[in-house]
Amino acid sequence: MTLEIEQIPVLTDNYIYLLRDTASGACAVVDPALAEPVLARLAARGLTLDLIFNTHHHGDHVGGNLELKRATGCRIIGPAADAARIPGIDETVGDGDETALGSARARVFDVPGHTRGHIAYWFADDQALFCGDTLFALGCGRLFEGTPAQMWRSLSKLRALPGATRVYCAHEYTQANARFALSLENDNPALRARAAAVDRAREQGRPTVPSTLAEEIATNPFLRADQEGLRRALGPAFAAADAVTILGETRRRKDVF
Repeated sequence: MTLEIEQIPVLTDNYIYLLRDTASGACAVVDPALAEPVLARLAARGLTLDLIFNTHHHGDHVGGNLELKRATGCRIIGPAADAARIPGIDETVGDGDETALGSARARVFDVPGHTRGHIAYWFADDQALFCGDTLFALGCGRLFEGTPAQMWRSLSKLRALPGATRVYCAHEYTQANARFALSLENDNPALRARAAAVDRAREQGRPTVPSTLAEEIATNPFLRADQEGLRRALGPAFAAADAVTILGETRRRKDVF
């Protein structure tokens, strides 16, 4: 492992990630909502920003792009499928591409659903996944520009990664997500234990992110849309439903929870 990963909380519940490749000293941020907190951390640590990795176009993920680029001369990497909506973009990447921060290499996945051009970055050697708003701890993103079928395909790509993968999602939504998940699968012992741990962490002011992919597979309803337990939880009308239908109904219920 060569990546140092620092979590910078901003706005109400966003996380910006400051990455440093220890082998080369190269430095990047993932989804900078704001520039000032990033510039402050760079100054405090004596770092120079080389790259911005954007997952999608929403303002709370790209809001700091142009100011950081002006201040540091960094390059901006973002989704080829949505390049026109990424401020200051220099390099586009898409599914199956590889990008790098110094010696740390990341594979890119197209993961639409939340937006039409969402991507995720997986640093395999560092067991780190930066998935923006596609996959959350115990949740997934709202389907603003995509369909349940797209989101299920996207989540299935991420679910196939090694269980030890750390999930660096972009928001601290876990406690609310846990309450919803328990409303569906209160008989899931792994979920009950995790929800209690999440409550303790938040009471102590600690983040619940990152989680691991293994934790998500065991407890996140949106990764469990093909599991019999979730079908039963949704009721008899969904007893024979496929995973896409289950995910769509689960997302609908979450939207109004």
